Amino acid sequence: MIDLYTAPTPNGWKASIMLEELGLPYEVRAINLLEGVQKEPWYLRLNPNGRIPTIVDRDAGDFAVFESGAILIYLAEKTGRLLPKDPKGRSVALQWLMFQMGGIGPMQGQANVFYRYAPEKIEYAINRYHEETARLYRVLDTRLAGTEYLAGEYSIADVATWPWVRIHDWAGVSVDGMPHLQRWIDAIAARPAVQKGVAVPGVLDPEVQRRWIEKFRKGEV
Repeated sequence: MIDLYTAPTPNGWKASIMLEELGLPYEVRAINLLEGVQKEPWYLRLNPNGRIPTIVDRDAGDFAVFESGAILIYLAEKTGRLLPKDPKGRSVALQWLMFQMGGIGPMQGQANVFYRYAPEKIEYAINRYHEETARLYRVLDTRLAGTEYLAGEYSIADVATWPWVRIHDWAGVSVDGMPHLQRWIDAIAARPAVQKGVAVPGVLDPEVQRRWIEKFRKGEV
């Protein structure tokens, strides 16, 4: 059994989608980010960075894993699934995983901040992160022109990347003119395990979202 500490964010959805794809039994421990639960001492003992998601593998002596990419690798290696076993195939999947972790996540995350949350609309910052996120999307579109999934076969690279790209509208970034990326978005969205995983731990209430934005703008989170 695995305990999943999570919240309804792209990084949180990575872990729940992965668990659903693998069919592993898990229990959801929803973390209230608005109330700062992720910064409480008990949680920091599991995740020193004070972020979500975190998993605790009870079957492995309550082994805790934090950082979403590390969680995907751990679960793939635990089950022998969604990560190619041959060295070259494994490397390709990890390359695209790192592309998401080092590129799409940080850049789109900043696009979210400056486009949605920042108390002051700074056009330079908005344009900078919109343009960089769109550039990264074009890299994905080019890759997907020649392959069904990022690493050829469906893998942790897709599990990591899709939860971010699916909310491109929230970041203010369009995928118009990227037919291969749109095809990939739709194909993954149709997977039953993905649909179940993205519903974890539940829908973020609009009022909670409003309060989160207010606290962010005040520098309280």
